[in-house]
Amino acid sequence: TGAGFLDCKKSLEENNNDIEKSIESLRKKGLAKASKKSDRAANEGAVGVYSNNEIVVLIKVNSETDFAAKSDTFLDFLDNLGNLVLENNKNLDKNQFLNLKYENETVQDYFNSMIAKIGENLLLNELIVKEKKNSNYAFYIHNSYRSNIGKIISLLEYSSNEKNNEIELLSKNICMHIAAMKPESIDITDLDKKIVANEEKIQKELILNSGKPSNIVDKILEGKMKKFYSEVTLLNQTYILDQDKTVEMIINDYSNFNFQVVSFELISL
Repeated sequence: TGAGFLDCKKSLEENNNDIEKSIESLRKKGLAKASKKSDRAANEGAVGVYSNNEIVVLIKVNSETDFAAKSDTFLDFLDNLGNLVLENNKNLDKNQFLNLKYENETVQDYFNSMIAKIGENLLLNELIVKEKKNSNYAFYIHNSYRSNIGKIISLLEYSSNEKNNEIELLSKNICMHIAAMKPESIDITDLDKKIVANEEKIQKELILNSGKPSNIVDKILEGKMKKFYSEVTLLNQTYILDQDKTVEMIINDYSNFNFQVVSFELISL
């Protein structure tokens, strides 16, 4: 949370050691920062992206150390897993994939053999399979180990009435923006309603605790929420390559191509 040790300890004691309630209590007191889902993963490993004419695959495998994750043994293993999903050419969840047949055994057995070989625990953390259909895809890799493997991968699904160098550059740049700014959703309407309600509740308490007159609380809250949306929703974020514009404004500059963001994925270590 970024709060002090004693503040954390006191908050836990006051909230019967309930982590979420303690964090919320600290935030209401103005002592804690908002946390994002993307900030909570702390394990080592790597993320890979794979595609064919039918599907795009994102796969994240955790290891215990960065040293193991950078080794050719681990990276070859990740490539083999990604290509195995492509060979099956269908949407699989993690459990279905681990139970898949592989060299007279299963993918889970393959994991077990690699655990013994590398000497570290390996975990299939995430598996995302996207069908291409009529959409286009672009991706960006940060801290890359190979051309398709790194520590952070952002994947953008978009539609456009034309695919040229301009559109390819735009889609790549938006991928880079996503990796840097880690949005939670495309727009305000896509944002989890629980996240919005919780943020409104916390900000309202912070405003009231600051001693502001009750008749201007709603106006201040409106401004606070606008700032919140500009931080967590892709279209409302300030574009990293042009600080005078939002991502939505940049996309509007390409309206002649009817460019639209359909979805995005962000996987990071």
